[in-house]
Amino acid sequence: MALAAPVARAQESTEPSSPQGAVPAGGPNAVVRPPPPAEPLPEAKIVMPVQTKFVEAVYPKEAEDQGLAAVVVLFLTIDKTGKVTKADVAEPAGHGFDEAAQAAALGFEFQPATRDGKPFAVRIPYKYNFTLKEVPKPASELPKPTTGNLSGIVRISSVEQPLAGAEIVATGPDGAEHRTTADETGKWSIDGLPPGTYKVHVGAPGFSPLDSSEDVAVGESTELTYRLGAEVKGSVEVVVRGERPPREVTRRTIERREMTRIPGTSGDALRSIQSLPGVARPPGLAGLLIVRGSSPNDSAYFIDGASVPLIYHFGGLSSAVPSELLERIDFYPGNFSSRFGTVMGGIVDVGLREPDTHCTGDYGKAIEGKTGCFHGFVDLNLIDTRAMVQGKVGEWSFVVAGRRSWFDTWLKPALEAADAGVTSAPVYYDYQAIAETHPTKSSRLSLRFFGSDDKFKALISDPIANDPGFGGSLTFGTSFYRGQALYETDLSPSVDLRSMIAAGDNVVDFGLGPFKFQLDWTIISVRNELSFKILRGLKLHTGMDFLTGPYHVFIRLPPPPRPGEATPGPFVTQPLQQVDENGMVWRPAWYAEAEVAPEKRLLIVPGFRVDYARDSGHTDLSPRLNARYDLIGGKAEEDRPIEERSLRTTLKGGAGFFYQPPQFPETNAVFGTPGLYSNKSIHYSVGVEQELNRHVEVSLEGYYKDLTKQVSRAESLGATFAYSNQGTGSIIGLETLVKYKPDDRFFGWLAYTLSRSVRVDRPGQPEHLFQYDQTHNLTVLGSYRLGRGWEFGARFRLISGNLDTPVARPPALTALYAADAAAYTPIQGKPFSTRLPVFHQLDLRVDKAWQFKSWRLSAYLDVQNVYDYAAREAVAYNYDYTKTSYQTGLPIIPSLGIRGEI
Repeated sequence: MALAAPVARAQESTEPSSPQGAVPAGGPNAVVRPPPPAEPLPEAKIVMPVQTKFVEAVYPKEAEDQGLAAVVVLFLTIDKTGKVTKADVAEPAGHGFDEAAQAAALGFEFQPATRDGKPFAVRIPYKYNFTLKEVPKPASELPKPTTGNLSGIVRISSVEQPLAGAEIVATGPDGAEHRTTADETGKWSIDGLPPGTYKVHVGAPGFSPLDSSEDVAVGESTELTYRLGAEVKGSVEVVVRGERPPREVTRRTIERREMTRIPGTSGDALRSIQSLPGVARPPGLAGLLIVRGSSPNDSAYFIDGASVPLIYHFGGLSSAVPSELLERIDFYPGNFSSRFGTVMGGIVDVGLREPDTHCTGDYGKAIEGKTGCFHGFVDLNLIDTRAMVQGKVGEWSFVVAGRRSWFDTWLKPALEAADAGVTSAPVYYDYQAIAETHPTKSSRLSLRFFGSDDKFKALISDPIANDPGFGGSLTFGTSFYRGQALYETDLSPSVDLRSMIAAGDNVVDFGLGPFKFQLDWTIISVRNELSFKILRGLKLHTGMDFLTGPYHVFIRLPPPPRPGEATPGPFVTQPLQQVDENGMVWRPAWYAEAEVAPEKRLLIVPGFRVDYARDSGHTDLSPRLNARYDLIGGKAEEDRPIEERSLRTTLKGGAGFFYQPPQFPETNAVFGTPGLYSNKSIHYSVGVEQELNRHVEVSLEGYYKDLTKQVSRAESLGATFAYSNQGTGSIIGLETLVKYKPDDRFFGWLAYTLSRSVRVDRPGQPEHLFQYDQTHNLTVLGSYRLGRGWEFGARFRLISGNLDTPVARPPALTALYAADAAAYTPIQGKPFSTRLPVFHQLDLRVDKAWQFKSWRLSAYLDVQNVYDYAAREAVAYNYDYTKTSYQTGLPIIPSLGIRGEI
């Protein structure tokens, strides 16, 4: 009778689902059936036994072969210690089930039953279920899969810890969204996705979001690892794409925090390129980009695929596109993709960002999931002033920005006091407007208008004695503007389209006394690229690249020297030539390129490009081949946690043909020779990238350029020059980059380039160094966050001096007197055979930020040339070339700025 009440209570318990295999009722499926009820003793408190150990029965072979299942009811005797001492079969099932259940039950253990807290022996019923395990079907009998899966892990980039709660949104080609959230270990999975390309967005409060494009294949599960960095308020963040292996041998990347904190750049992202390997220092106050020993004219600049004539304002102190509008900067020093042509040097391709409409709460904290807010800032410093506002109206987001320099108001007195040799400063403007929308969830339409305007005016009332014709009113201006439409969409799960059209003007206006150069060129550029995912590991890109437009040019000048040629003497001794003409530029191109990945470690990129230039009348065919191989680590281990990956070792190399049409004056009937062929260059490069630890990476790359069919000139029987393609040359170099990737406090790198660039103007002439050759170029920089909003950085550069063409020195005859010009003409030595003194400079930067409840304030001091080194930029001569002095560059330039933003 004492057992009746607790046994009755046990009988009321529910029976959970049975697991696979032999499942006991006393385990998760146990149902205790009591003996006939009896009235409990009211004074006794009884607790029934609780099973603590279960033993799975051996399934009878005979029954398993026949596919039989059964339920065996036992009566178990449990002693005071919880051991099963006896198992009697109450309801037999046969076929060996009874014996198997008894044998297993004798191994059970229980927490013993108690009466008023004291253990005692009991006898209870126990139901043991036998169920057959499902036998997997042969692969041939399974239905064919129709979907794929995406899964992976989200980590915090700086500490490599799982990021729990991150939201992952995968948007399919049909615009359907599939959402999930990372668990406490950072893991996530989205199953049953139709095949195609998915736009994946990963976000978490307090972290910068990440967007990626992933392919889903039928019957395959794609494992991904995403890393989110902590959101840094108030700093300009620019993404340089580098997640996927590049289609080029080398694509230099600078991460977000680095760009606006590199000392000596005044926070200008595009100027950070000047601190990379392979980029030479230009002459003083020249906003030029000199890449791997080539002429500045040998490199090209693009804004989302639209060609622009320059990316730096006069003097190179600022870029033509503000850092706040940059989404990415792709810099290719050589062996670039077939997407680009018509140059032999390097490529800078800048991408403008989508307007930022995210919303923030008090003290800059991001409000997750809320958009459509307005933002703006004003930045004042000693070089320029810029402002920007951005927001959203309806389905369109927008940004409007502008900048105006004003360092001319204080720099001119400083230059005069320092006797710098340059006593005037230019004025520049730039402006940008962007409006964007998403017609569908898988497409993007962006309308832009941007431009730049530089002006420089001076009155030369006292011409220099050795060139009296160089006097009067000097005017020099360059400007451009573009209206651009960019459209990106997924035409199908395996076909992507990127289309761009841009139109605008390039204007150059130079005047000095009787000398003039005026160009007004209306440019229309079209670039379309279709990308086809043919199969896993094979992707094909095909595209067209058209440049056309009418122009008007007026020139009244003597024939200018080509890069690498000596100055022909005073302007007044040179014959003037004049051209006033209208024309049409027509330069179409087509290209195809494949990404072949036979395995994760290897990427091979063959390409081919066809260019036609109507001004020269020739077609150029450019085959190219690049490859990368992860010898250790890399893509083959990307799905493993970073702490388990091997330190990556990547081998890379490439070779290709690159053609550059002659400059427009060189094929002009007055100034040049029609029918010239394009300059030809064959690029070779080989390199290795090695991770030393998770933050430090070393890259070493050697390159060689074989230059043939270079446009060169010689004196002709006429008053001007005749051009031909008889020039040759070569460029050889070695680039080293030791980079500490940004962590929470520090970033920095050491970049060193060793190079030699030589030319031979025509057969029979001696080889000479090219005008822009720099043997050694060393840059060391770093920036450290001190805490409490403070950051300190420094950059030091040590560079070989620029080349100069010497004039004969006394007692030799230095110059001849030209009576008709009343000036001396120098007797020059071998072109660019002497080198100016070594250039060295230290730049420092200090930043401080304050975060208020509804806005942010930051201040910075960026000091260029801290110890006021007078860099020797050129050699100056007296009237008869018997005495020399150095023309020096800019003195110490402090840029003190303040920035407020909401």
